[in-house]
Amino acid sequence: MAIVCMDRAVFAQAPPNVPISASTNTPPDADDNAWSFSASAYTYVVPDDRDYVQPTFTADRGWLHLEARYNYEALDTGSAWVGYNFSGGETLVWELTSMLGGVFGDTAGIAPGYKASLGWWKLELYSEGEYLFDTRSTSDSFFYNWSELTLAPAEWFRFGMVTQRTRVYKTDRDIQRGVLAGFSVKKVSLTGYALNPDDDKPTIVLAFGLTF
Repeated sequence: MAIVCMDRAVFAQAPPNVPISASTNTPPDADDNAWSFSASAYTYVVPDDRDYVQPTFTADRGWLHLEARYNYEALDTGSAWVGYNFSGGETLVWELTSMLGGVFGDTAGIAPGYKASLGWWKLELYSEGEYLFDTRSTSDSFFYNWSELTLAPAEWFRFGMVTQRTRVYKTDRDIQRGVLAGFSVKKVSLTGYALNPDDDKPTIVLAFGLTF
């Protein structure tokens, strides 16, 4: 799915800024007051099931992270998130966003979640996940996850592996595995995924991303 990847990996928020301590008289950097935005749309082509689009929109300012999703936890279901950005490192660069979300629609509940990335050289590991506490049926509570491991031989191209754990559509596999290839030009990215490529009919995902 989607927590888009989302590039931190592709489709992620812009790298967060570390807030200035309130105990100092140093004026904040200009970047701390600047908003960054991203939008993505993942189109799922699911064999023998309903095809759908999963859009995500994010807004970041310093430590603050805001996010809205649709069709992520379930079809015809939205979620709204607020989070805190952390980042650090030079040779080994890491980013972490801790989040709390409310889910509403065909599925409803409360979900703590995260987004995290770890980058070194041309390699990047990205993961997003959430645990949905379903307020209508506790038996439907579930851990959602999307993770990518990619190599970027050029700034405009990356490829790698992806895993997904979801209940948005029916699947015989608890964890779906697949491959990906992505291209980017300036602020636009396009990535293709094939989940369960060893199946007769793999699930295909086409993701479009924009940062601004």
